[in-house]
Amino acid sequence: MSIAQNLKTIHDTIEKAAAAAGRAADDVRLVAVSKMQPDARIEEALTAGQRLFGENRVQEAQERWAERRLKYPDLQLHLIGPLQSNKAKEAVALFDVIETLDREKIARAVATEMAKQGRDLPCFIQVNTGNEDQKSGIHPDALQDFYDFCYGECGLDIQGLMCIPPVNEPPAAHFALLAKQARDLGLAQLSMGMSGDFETAIAQGATSIRVGTGVFGARDN
Repeated sequence: MSIAQNLKTIHDTIEKAAAAAGRAADDVRLVAVSKMQPDARIEEALTAGQRLFGENRVQEAQERWAERRLKYPDLQLHLIGPLQSNKAKEAVALFDVIETLDREKIARAVATEMAKQGRDLPCFIQVNTGNEDQKSGIHPDALQDFYDFCYGECGLDIQGLMCIPPVNEPPAAHFALLAKQARDLGLAQLSMGMSGDFETAIAQGATSIRVGTGVFGARDN
């Protein structure tokens, strides 16, 4: 299928999943994960009307989107991959939302760059719901203190939480945990769910889903 057809299929699925959960489909945003995609596929998605994209790496995103921003002023870019403090300047300049705050050093660097650049970007905290050593994200038990640091000491606009469940575990429990922690903090936004599990995420309250393969097809090696 074409990317336009893929997008229609995903939006139809979002509508059905939202209805089953007693929610409005408009409450769920589709973040098309465009990392490592060739220009032709990016242009096809843009032509089909997609304007919200997620990128994992700052440098790759700069190369892909810096010039396209001039052509598509309604473009929205989310950073959904780990951020290094030495890339905070570029990230703050390029992205509209940063979803992966997970360390005090990163929070400070982002806050400093926002002040320098006069930007006030919405931010999410990434939670490592599976406590996986190899994965980014704050430990669930440390979330309250980290939120207080980000909001209270750094003055960041924390709007939601983000997670990537372990690949070998059912995702529903992880989505439910993230939703509970967001409620406890009074946060309205939940970035969770990918190509294989976003219907489950919507049932648990996802407000944005991050879909790569479902939009663009399998990546070329």
